[in-house]
Amino acid sequence: MADSREDIDWKLLQERAAMALQAGDAEGALLMYSDFLEHSPYFADAYYKRAVALNMLGRLDLALADYDRAIAINPAHGYALCNRGHVLEALERPEEALASYDQAGSINPDDYLVPYNRGSALRRLGRLHDALRSYDKAIELKADFAEAFVNRGNILQQMWLHEEAVASYSKAIELQPIFAAAFQGLGTSLSHLKRFADAVRAFDSVLRLNPGQNYILGVRRHAQMQICDWNDLARDLDLIVAGLKSRNAVCPPHALLALVDSPPLHRMAAEIWTERECPPDESMGAVPARPIAQKIRIGYFSADFRHHAVALLTAELFEIHDRAKFEIVAFAFGPESKDEVRARLERAFDVFLDVRANSDIEIAALARRLEIDIAVDLGGFTEHCRTGIFALRAAPIQLSYIGYLGTMGAPYMDYLLADAAIIPDEERSNYSEKIVYLPSYQANDSLMRVSARVFAREDLGLPARGFVYSCFNTNYKIMPLTFAIWMRILKRVESSCMYIYSDSEIVDQNLRNEAQKCGVESDRIIFGRRMAREDYLARFRAMDLFLDTFPYNAGTTASDALWVGLPVVTYAGRSFASRVATSLLTAIDLPELITSSTLHYEELAVQLAQQPERLAQIRSKLQRNLLSTPLFDTRSFAQNLENAYIAMMRRLEAELAPDDIRVNP
Repeated sequence: MADSREDIDWKLLQERAAMALQAGDAEGALLMYSDFLEHSPYFADAYYKRAVALNMLGRLDLALADYDRAIAINPAHGYALCNRGHVLEALERPEEALASYDQAGSINPDDYLVPYNRGSALRRLGRLHDALRSYDKAIELKADFAEAFVNRGNILQQMWLHEEAVASYSKAIELQPIFAAAFQGLGTSLSHLKRFADAVRAFDSVLRLNPGQNYILGVRRHAQMQICDWNDLARDLDLIVAGLKSRNAVCPPHALLALVDSPPLHRMAAEIWTERECPPDESMGAVPARPIAQKIRIGYFSADFRHHAVALLTAELFEIHDRAKFEIVAFAFGPESKDEVRARLERAFDVFLDVRANSDIEIAALARRLEIDIAVDLGGFTEHCRTGIFALRAAPIQLSYIGYLGTMGAPYMDYLLADAAIIPDEERSNYSEKIVYLPSYQANDSLMRVSARVFAREDLGLPARGFVYSCFNTNYKIMPLTFAIWMRILKRVESSCMYIYSDSEIVDQNLRNEAQKCGVESDRIIFGRRMAREDYLARFRAMDLFLDTFPYNAGTTASDALWVGLPVVTYAGRSFASRVATSLLTAIDLPELITSSTLHYEELAVQLAQQPERLAQIRSKLQRNLLSTPLFDTRSFAQNLENAYIAMMRRLEAELAPDDIRVNP
């Protein structure tokens, strides 16, 4: 009778443990299952449930051991195999996780969670097409599986299939109308499709459902800035600044560059992003030491090896690198492209690798196998970035250049390329990397072709007479303060107009409305659409003066204007992004176009319109300086950059830590 009573007690203990687990009392469940297993050490389900409790408590290694014990006792325990895969994923062992899911699927082929979890492991492995098929299988087994539609959308988004991603997120929302993650994914894909007004509405839903969602405040604000929707901008800026100062993830670093001119805040946003999204990953260990090769191998990593500003600036650089001293390898992971720029780049590199289907760890491992000495990140925190490659340490030296205009705040980025005009001494402490001070920062293509087409003013919708100010920067760079200054300038310069790039009727209407609020007739704001690059360059000839944006300056666009002979007026702020045009004008020896305050900026813009002889002198100087100053001397730029690479390698060979480098022309 005693044995029977004891059996009933153990059964009750097991039931209580199950109840505790269901109620979320992981500690209580853990203690009770441990007591039970002392009495019944061969009970597979008890090991399984104790593993669940350990998993809830974040004790992953112990949870894995218990799942293994459950499976050893009952190899057909599909739930243990599936959960084991979860733990292996959390332990950054996706290959083993996938094998565990596959075993679970062979035991429970109708369990929709198995292909759902399998999709996650496949995504980690960079096998996006296989992951998509797994999510489709999960949906086939459970047609109302909203979470699977969201993850399916995430995969499609990663594959740049944004129309299909929108459909997948929309289905998830149809099934679960209060699903914040679905709205966030929807907003992101709509932004990629340049449907910014729709994206803002999706992000509004995220804020309503989950106002503490990471980065949503900054993401939503960035979408609004894309269409020059400045409603509640001051409120949002206050919230973003306060959030960053509290070390909260409220705004992606790249979006912040265009909102505030504050190098300390830019560094803070970058560090928060790095800590949360791409911290150092030691899973591959240190880069093994190796003998110094005859040539330095440079790996350029980018999502933008196509018709994109980064590629347009750097194409000639890649073509003229000194092949006696350097071997250059492209790691391309952007959207598929067959344009002329991509074809030119494929010819320019010694090796051009399309690695978009590979995972971060596969790309980093490939870079190590190829013995890349210096890995250059041309994207930073911009669209389609793959910062995880650098977190894994793809090369012994890693640096950031041209794509992201600021510090990355990442301990694995050794250097940042800049010049003394972009990072003055008083701002040096706001950059985590060691700075390579080049004589001139921005690479340019001295082979740029400009169409012979001569645009009449009426061809562009411009008035027949009057001074034409212009700004062809992307719309999110236009801040209300900048626009208000432009409107004051127009009011002071009779018969003048402002010619602005726009590819959206919403932008047109919003800026016309803002002009009217400033007391300027809306027909004095004229919009230019996208056109073929050679014609786009020729169009600058119809303009009189380019007015830069602040705090995010023109970069490629300023170079384009200068190349065609159009002077650029800029306002130099504190941050990297707000001093790029200052760097360009310094490099072409036109310091008279750099202003140090908004008042100075406004006055200079007015004076140059009212003093045509002075503007003509500046135009003549610009023409003389085009090929006699550093800005478009691509060969000298390449030599200076190569000298910087050699200096980095010498420090590495001498076993010295990275340090600031100043390259003399």
